[in-house]
Amino acid sequence: MANSGWEHFEHRADIGIRGFGPTLEIAFEQAATALIAVISELDSIEPRDKVEITCQGSDIEILFVDWLNSLICEMATRNMLFSRFEVHIENDMLNATAWGEAVDVVKHTPAVEVKGATYTSLSVTQGDDGLWVGQCVVDV
Repeated sequence: MANSGWEHFEHRADIGIRGFGPTLEIAFEQAATALIAVISELDSIEPRDKVEITCQGSDIEILFVDWLNSLICEMATRNMLFSRFEVHIENDMLNATAWGEAVDVVKHTPAVEVKGATYTSLSVTQGDDGLWVGQCVVDV
């Protein structure tokens, strides 16, 4: 989709991630992609196995951080990296599927370990152009 994507932004000690898209769900998916791109080259991760993720937040920004931290938890406990995401949000509930594979240090050459998504620079907004943007700093 032409008006969706992800990027990293400068932060003094850690790394900022940002996802954007025409829907809130796509912005969350793109932020997850930015999160994984901090760790490894996205093209090296095959979407072989799927993992279902559910989280709930009292507001959209809390839900954003919970989503990213749920991914970090799944990566740590399953020893996986993800490369594809499908997010559905209704009210304060997020249901998602993440596809990926087991970490292979030689294949994936992980650069850093992301410890968690933080509330630093946290923002989830919809611009006047209709584009949704979600961002925060992740602790590495």
